[in-house]
Amino acid sequence: MKKSTFISTFVFAFIMLLSTNIDAQKFSGLDKSPMDAAIYKTSRSAPAIAKIVYSRPQLKGRALSSLAPNGKVWRTGANEAPSITLYNDVKIGGKSVSAGEYSLFTIPGEKEWTIILNKDINLWGAYSYNEANDVIRVTAPVSTGDSLEAFSIAFSDGNLNFGWGTTRVSVTFSK
Repeated sequence: MKKSTFISTFVFAFIMLLSTNIDAQKFSGLDKSPMDAAIYKTSRSAPAIAKIVYSRPQLKGRALSSLAPNGKVWRTGANEAPSITLYNDVKIGGKSVSAGEYSLFTIPGEKEWTIILNKDINLWGAYSYNEANDVIRVTAPVSTGDSLEAFSIAFSDGNLNFGWGTTRVSVTFSK
């Protein structure tokens, strides 16, 4: 084999190797409804009691009622139905729930929301929601607050809180 042919072949192979590595390192852009998590602890150093993993849709000038219609089961966020992992037995809205993993759904309403824990997990949206597999349903009153562009879930002061737009919903959550 001629030296120039060998060098040309080597250079071509080296360039091909580099180009496939470059393509392998591509990442998709930011998700329009980024994933987030809310963790419930009694103190910073205490073990987690619960964790909710959910996606955060944005209002982007749309009405909350068009994204989470009143009276209809909603996935409580975007994309997959949120998963709630309870590391201990807890009480939500005064009802006992055993430790385990559940999906979280809500039924928005003008004056109150229904919060639902369901034993079906890893569901996309609410399309395959099955009421027969509900573990608990509790209601919580609606209040108002400053406008939030992104749907948010947070634990604070012994409550599980939901907020989006000016809508706020809070239900008691305790060990």
